[in-house]
Amino acid sequence: MLTEKRIPFRYIFKQIRIDVARVFLFSVSFQLLEWFFADYIPLVPGLLPTILGSAISLILAFKINQSYDRWWEARKVWGAIVNDSRSLVLQLKGFLEDDLLGYNAAREVIRRIGHRQIAWCYSLGQSLRGQNPLANLEQYVSADEVAYLRKHNNKPLALLALHTEDFKVLRRQQALDSYEHVQLDNTLVRLCDSMGKAERINSTVFPVTYRIFIHFFIYLFLIVLSLALVETIGLLELPILLVFASSFFLLEKTATYLQDPFRNRPTDTPVTAIARTIEINLKQLLDEQEIPKPTLPEAFYLM
Repeated sequence: MLTEKRIPFRYIFKQIRIDVARVFLFSVSFQLLEWFFADYIPLVPGLLPTILGSAISLILAFKINQSYDRWWEARKVWGAIVNDSRSLVLQLKGFLEDDLLGYNAAREVIRRIGHRQIAWCYSLGQSLRGQNPLANLEQYVSADEVAYLRKHNNKPLALLALHTEDFKVLRRQQALDSYEHVQLDNTLVRLCDSMGKAERINSTVFPVTYRIFIHFFIYLFLIVLSLALVETIGLLELPILLVFASSFFLLEKTATYLQDPFRNRPTDTPVTAIARTIEINLKQLLDEQEIPKPTLPEAFYLM
C-alpha cells in the first residue's frame, strides 16, 4: 500500500516509460512528415481529439472506480479478519473455565489456538500473493501440524480445520457449553467467509479485453491529437503531447494495479503488515513477553 510519503519520480516514470517512448517516436515522425511532406498530412479538425479525449476520460474514470472498488473490498475483507482474529482469542479467554481444564491447561489451549490463528493470517496473505503459504509458520504451529498442512492444497483452510478439531475436543471435555461452541463456530465461519472473499477477488480476472480496448483508444486519441497539433502549433506539439500521454497512461496504470490487490506490488493491500498487527494484538492478549515490532514502510509503501 502506498503511504503518504513522497513517491519517487523514478517509480512513476518506470510504469509508463515504454508507452511514453512510443508516443515520442510517433510524435517525432509526424513532425518530420510535416517538414518534408506537409501536403500529404491529412487535416484533422480540432473537435475530433476533443470528443475522443472526453470519451476516453469517462471510460478511464469508470475503470478507476471499478478497480478501486476491488481494492477497497480487499481492504475491508482484511479489516474483518483483524476483528474476527481478535474476537476468537477474546472468546476463548472468556469461555474456557479454569476449574474444568485447569489454569495451565486452559492457557496452553488458548495459546496454541492463538498462535495458529496468527499462522493462518500469514499463510493466507502468502497464499494470495502466490508465495509459499507454509513459509515461517514453524514458529507458530507444531511440527505435527506443519506435516498435516503439507497434505492439503489450501493451507489456510487446513488451519481452520485444526481450529474446528480443537473446539470439538473442548466441547467433549465440557470446557465449552453449547452456546459457547456455537459462538466460536460462528467466528470460524466469518473467518472462512473472509478467506473465500479474498480468494474470489484474487482469482477473478478483470476483463482483459476491457484493458486492451482502453489502451488502444488512448493511442488512437494521442495519434489524432498529434496530427491536429502538428498543423497548428508545430514543435510545441511534442511537449504538450507527452504531457497528455503521461496523464492518460498514469491513470490507466493506476487502475490496472488497483484491480489486483494481491499481486505483491507497492499498491497492494498490505496483508503482511496487517498480519503483523494481528500477531502483536494476539500475543499481547496472550500475555506474552516477546512482542514483535509493527511492520514499517519500505521507502514509500507498506507491504
